[in-house]
Amino acid sequence: MSREVAATSARLAKVAAIAAVLRAADPDEVPIVVAYLSGELPQRQIGVGWAALRDTPPGATTATLTVGEVDAALGLIGGTTGKGSAAERKRLIGDLLGLATPDEQYFLVRLLSGELRQGALDGVMTDAVARAAATPVAEVRRAVMLSGSLPRAATAALNGGSAALAAFGLQVFQPLKPMLAASEPTVADAMARIGGRAAIEWKVDGIRAQVHIGQGQVRLFTRTLDDITLRLPEVVAALGRLPVESAVFDGELIALRPDGRPLPFQETAARAASEADVAAVPVSVFLFDILHSGGADLIDAADEVRRRELERIVMNEMVMPRLVTDDPSEAAAFFADAVARGHEGVVVKSLSAPYAAGRRGAAWIKVKPRHTLDLVVLAAEWGHGRRRGWLSNLHLAARDPGTGGWVMLGKTFKGLTDELLTWQTQKLLTLEDRRDDWTVYVRPELVVEIAFDGVQRSPRYPGGVALRFARVLRYREDKPAAEADTIEAVRALTAS
Repeated sequence: MSREVAATSARLAKVAAIAAVLRAADPDEVPIVVAYLSGELPQRQIGVGWAALRDTPPGATTATLTVGEVDAALGLIGGTTGKGSAAERKRLIGDLLGLATPDEQYFLVRLLSGELRQGALDGVMTDAVARAAATPVAEVRRAVMLSGSLPRAATAALNGGSAALAAFGLQVFQPLKPMLAASEPTVADAMARIGGRAAIEWKVDGIRAQVHIGQGQVRLFTRTLDDITLRLPEVVAALGRLPVESAVFDGELIALRPDGRPLPFQETAARAASEADVAAVPVSVFLFDILHSGGADLIDAADEVRRRELERIVMNEMVMPRLVTDDPSEAAAFFADAVARGHEGVVVKSLSAPYAAGRRGAAWIKVKPRHTLDLVVLAAEWGHGRRRGWLSNLHLAARDPGTGGWVMLGKTFKGLTDELLTWQTQKLLTLEDRRDDWTVYVRPELVVEIAFDGVQRSPRYPGGVALRFARVLRYREDKPAAEADTIEAVRALTAS
């Protein structure tokens, strides 16, 4: 069935095939099936790399494995730690693959190696769940947003229908996927797309954070829903002084210089990775949205309503600076001031839009003073001369939502310091899939922010476009590959 899904580029056919599998699954298998077909593991990481998957044993002649048995086996493998654990995990994965038919081996190897690209991304899977459960897709999408988990929402839909989906509400300490922004080259373009009067806010180069307050506790979650509370005691202390018993905020964490200008993103990221250097590199918080306040959910309220509640609770120094205007010249001046202060640019927001968790739409639009894209590294070539011994020239790709694959846009070795070359060589080797004499091909997991001067049409690459003068700005370890920019977004820039 996985090959059937991968073989068709037609969205409706993918949805129909996945829906049929979901309807046939046992109730307790549904969350596992959803995760597997989405190319994910419920366990997230089990410590099995490509090397452990290379020597696949002969396949079984009869299909006997159940979804539950596979999940239990992977849980056992992931829980194997200590001395000799790598060898034991390799043995256990060999035992599991030995029980699988050749088709099942094909699926499992690609699932475990991160190579299961069949186009069953969140949008397709959400539609398939709705079809399998005979429920409106909007109900499924809302449950996914509020639970932060497509498998959980699918289980509710297939086992309880609309009533079970309606039971989902925003829960303090249960993080949501963040709302995302589209992009435009200028503030005027962004305002035109919004349609008139809009809010313009600083876009700071920090770590996206969702703040949950309740029961006398403060917890911090990243955009990938990881809990980083213990690493940032100064932020927790500042937020703990807010006059609210329960709340959920959206914001940015950033390390600032004494004059208020931002430190490089790498310093913020390093500080948020460890409790070390709390005094040397304190982190400040800028809150720009509120999703829950005093027991009431606000995600369906208009932006300007949420902003009033935010400003009622939070002191000015912790609120993201903002201008509301219908004048593009005023907005452009605000943008120029933000950039002059060292920030990335601005985000232009619709005043009437609700909070669309986990989605990228036209209600929020980011504007930066230079073209940048978040792309995925597919491979890297060994360097020459003084770069010998380092992986240098990067193969860059955009995401194709239609196929779940990647579209090559070009290569670059520019913008790489010796420090970054050392880091990326070590990191890419841990993601190695295969290699030839000159190139190491890697699993498409690492996101890199690329600056470029424009997009040009090119017959050299399958997407028909290539980047002009691409250069590396930074790696985005905080961003999963599923949030990389799409090929449609790149093609749109050929007209700008």
